[in-house]
Amino acid sequence: MSFLEFIFYFFSTLTVLSALGMITARNPVHAVLFLVFAFFNSAALWITLRAEFLGIVLVLVYVGAVMVLFLFVVMMLDINIARLREGFIRFLPLGIVVALVMVVELGLIVGARYFQVDALPGSGSDVPNTVALGKVLYTQYVYPFEIAAVVLLVAIVAAIALTLRRRPETKYQKPEQQMAVTREQRVRLVKMAAEKKS
Repeated sequence: MSFLEFIFYFFSTLTVLSALGMITARNPVHAVLFLVFAFFNSAALWITLRAEFLGIVLVLVYVGAVMVLFLFVVMMLDINIARLREGFIRFLPLGIVVALVMVVELGLIVGARYFQVDALPGSGSDVPNTVALGKVLYTQYVYPFEIAAVVLLVAIVAAIALTLRRRPETKYQKPEQQMAVTREQRVRLVKMAAEKKS
């Protein structure tokens, strides 16, 4: 076994274990942290496959921006964990069937019959993968790229809107009303009759 194969199996094992930890974690914050760890390991795998740009983008965009946003949303929302666990056993058979279908579909797509290294665009040429990816991304797939950017923007706005909701049981300070108070509203003079000693 070569050193590159050892690195591949090492990061692949960590990716699978972190994905399983994300699924089985009881705390939503721990699940998000396991997903961040899975993204780090996936980025390392992409770098070993000589896709440095995609590995760096995975770390910067997903780990640095999207997953941090998910973590803030999960921490700020009041998620009823007990209510989420109620339907887990009931929907477990359906989830297993969907997972098996996805595994079969991935096997058909990524099988050696349909997916060959020699058929990859730009393989064996002197063009760096970042240049080849940029040419394909901004010419052939420019509209899906822009649509994905709009979807991410809508997700960010929705996350901010969810965290800024008003709760009736929480008391908020209103600085604009506190600053607009006049002297008459702050101090009240009460006139009382003087007491006479008997």
